[in-house]
Amino acid sequence: MDRGAAIAVKRFLLLRLALLVPTLLGVLGVTFLLLYVAPGDPVQAMVGERADAETIARLRAELHLDDPLHVQFGRYVSGVVQGDLGTSYITRRPILDDLLARYPATLRLAGAAMLFAAAMGIGIGIGIYGAWRPGSWLDRLATLAAYLCVSFPVYWVGLILILVFAVSLRWFPPSGSGGPAFLVLPALTLGMRSVAFLSRMTRAAMQEILQSDFVRTARAKGLPEGQVVLSHALRNALLPVVTVLGLDFGSYLTGSILTETIFSWPGGRYVLTAIDKRDLPAIQGSVLFLSLVFVIVNLLTDIVYAKVDPRVAYD
Repeated sequence: MDRGAAIAVKRFLLLRLALLVPTLLGVLGVTFLLLYVAPGDPVQAMVGERADAETIARLRAELHLDDPLHVQFGRYVSGVVQGDLGTSYITRRPILDDLLARYPATLRLAGAAMLFAAAMGIGIGIGIYGAWRPGSWLDRLATLAAYLCVSFPVYWVGLILILVFAVSLRWFPPSGSGGPAFLVLPALTLGMRSVAFLSRMTRAAMQEILQSDFVRTARAKGLPEGQVVLSHALRNALLPVVTVLGLDFGSYLTGSILTETIFSWPGGRYVLTAIDKRDLPAIQGSVLFLSLVFVIVNLLTDIVYAKVDPRVAYD
């Protein structure tokens, strides 16, 4: 990388990091307001319905929930700036510690789902063949399978996989966490929609590229068809594919709660418990943490763009 390109990359990163601050502040503000206007009392959820009014009032004062909203918001933002996401009402532990203890499980699941969806090349390979041989029986079968995978809800797919491969065939454990065998079914459930999207996106992008003049020129020069498709056409069709991969991986890292709940995976239950118990600091901290993860994944995706397609410039 020459000096000019390095300066452009640094400028791009600094600009995106500067935009990160108002983005996260906006997420924090919206989450804070929505939680405080939502029905339910977090103190009541903590002490139960039989607690007397004096106990409830004392606990609200200890948690500073009687302060004006702008005071509470300012105190929370000040803590976030210092790296303190608050203390959970339920676990009585720092929220950042709780998230860091549980998030590696979500990271493992997201990595396994991405391995199934992208690294194994299933969806991309199907898309390449469909663009190369449009209208063939395999292309039609792949189109039907993609529509079915997108249409079926995640919880239905997860339950069917449990019923078939865990209960009937007993090939994999139905739930819980442990060795690689525990990852198979939740990773398949989470990554199946991505396989469908990747196959459709790759097919559409490849079809457009295969009709380009430079592809016709490569064929006219007598290059092997495999080299034309894989070396020339695929490289130029990867940009939308990278976009889908980045968005899907971000959603795996931040939105796999339903899959984790179905398979009793330890990552997502922390957020669900916080919502059920009206644990406001835990909800706010989780949303802020997951928003930061998603923004970072998008930033990395943008950086990959210029590596995949030289026509994309950082400046």
